[in-house]
Amino acid sequence: MTRRVELDRDTVERDLMRLVLTLVELLRQLMERQALRRVDQGDLTEDQEERIGLTLMLLADRMAELRERYGLEPADLNVDLGPLGPLLPRE
Repeated sequence: MTRRVELDRDTVERDLMRLVLTLVELLRQLMERQALRRVDQGDLTEDQEERIGLTLMLLADRMAELRERYGLEPADLNVDLGPLGPLLPRE
């Protein structure tokens, strides 16, 4: 049985933003984990730690603004991958 993709012209922009923000959130979380790992290993100078911390905070704030603008909750960005479970770790 072939499944058809159903597109609703009224929600296409919101649905597209949900997909884009899901990918950005995945990358943000990966970058955050990598930064924490580097801090724990002592690979960064204090200045680098501060810049990374500020950048990650700004990105998190911007993500919250965009979610609000498109009426999305953080849970809306956690795509269910079926038997593999959710894309993002539950916080």
